[in-house]
Amino acid sequence: MVSRVRVWLNRTYAENVFFMDQLRRNPSDRAVELHATHGDPDSPVLAAADTAELEPENLSPAGYVEYALDQCVRRGIDVFVPRLHQSAIVAHRAEFEAAGTAVLAPPPEAVAVFHDKVIAYEAVQTIGVPVPPWYRVRSEDELLAAVEELEAGGHKACFKPASGAGGVGFRVITRTPFSLMHLSGFPSPYVPLDLVLQALRQDGEPVDWLVMPRLEQPEVSVDCLTGPDNRVRLAVGRTKNGRRRGFTLHEQWLDPARLIAESFGLHYLSNIQFRMFGDRPVLMDVNTRPAGGLHQLSLCGVNAPWAAVQLALGEDPGEVVPPFLGQDYTVVSGPRPLRPVALPQRRPEETEPLPAVPVESVGASAPQATVGALPR
Repeated sequence: MVSRVRVWLNRTYAENVFFMDQLRRNPSDRAVELHATHGDPDSPVLAAADTAELEPENLSPAGYVEYALDQCVRRGIDVFVPRLHQSAIVAHRAEFEAAGTAVLAPPPEAVAVFHDKVIAYEAVQTIGVPVPPWYRVRSEDELLAAVEELEAGGHKACFKPASGAGGVGFRVITRTPFSLMHLSGFPSPYVPLDLVLQALRQDGEPVDWLVMPRLEQPEVSVDCLTGPDNRVRLAVGRTKNGRRRGFTLHEQWLDPARLIAESFGLHYLSNIQFRMFGDRPVLMDVNTRPAGGLHQLSLCGVNAPWAAVQLALGEDPGEVVPPFLGQDYTVVSGPRPLRPVALPQRRPEETEPLPAVPVESVGASAPQATVGALPR
C-alpha cells in the first residue's frame, strides 16, 4: 500500500489554494495531506489545509529555521514548500533531510543569485541571456542621472526594489506635475519625478532601487520544473497582454528560460519572466519559487505541483509535455471559504494548532474560480 504524502506550505500567497487543490487531485491518485501555516488567521490557505497553525511573529531567520524544523518533525512532513525565509531554510537543507523532509526549493547558491536583481542581471548576461539597460541607484542624484539617461534614449523610466517579489514597490516615472488628475480614477503606478526626488531629499535615507526602461508587452512567464540533476522536465510560457492570457511553447521564450534554470540549478519549481525591449525579449525577473499563477497550466492538462512533489520524493516524472495548449483566458476574482471563526492574534508562546477542517467543507474540489475562458 502506497503511503500518504504530507506536504507543508508556509506563509504563502492566497492563490496557492489552487496549488493545494492540484496536489489533492494528482494523477497518481496518491493520498496527500496538506499542512499550512500563516500569520493571518483569515488566510484562505489555512482553510484549504487539512491541518493549520498560526506562525509566531518576529522570528529571526535563524529562529524561523528552528520553528520550521520543529514543524517538520512534529507533523511528519515529507515535502516542505518554503516561501517565507526561503534563503535561510535552503541553507539548512541537510538538517531537514535528516528529519525526513525534502525541501522543494533550489540550493542556496541559486537562491542567493536571484535574491538581488542586480546580481541576477550580471549573472545571466554571462551565459548570453539579454537583459534591459539598468542602473542601481541609492540616492537622489543617482536617480536623476539614471532617469535623464534613459529619457535621452527615448525611454520611459521605472524603478523597483533591487530585491523583492510580486511587483511590490514598482513605479513608473513621469514628468507630469502632480494634480487632480492623479487623484481621479484608480490609483496609478505613475509617480511624478519631482515628488520622488523630494521624498528622497526629505527622508535622507539611502534606497536600493533598480532603474530601467519600462518594458513592453507581451509579458511571458515561463514556469520551469528542473530536477536536482539540473535537467529541465517542464517549461511552458504563460503570456499576458492586457487582460488577455494564454500559453506559448515558442523557443524565443523557452530557450533562455531553460538556459537559466539549468545553468544556475533552479531545482524544482521556478518562474522566469520576460518582456519586450524594442523588438527582442529580455529578462525581467526570476522567481526561485512556484508562481502564484502556476495552477493555470491545468488548462494545458499539466499538474506541475504534483510533478514537483514527485521529484522531491525521488520519483522522477520524466519529461512533462503539455498534451495541448489551453485557449486564451482571463483572471477574475471569486469566493473562497475561510475558517468558520477568525482566531484572535496570540503571542507566539500561546499559539496553538488550528483545528482540522474536513477537505470537503472548504471546497477543495470546487472549480478554479480564477480562470475563465475568453472567446477567440
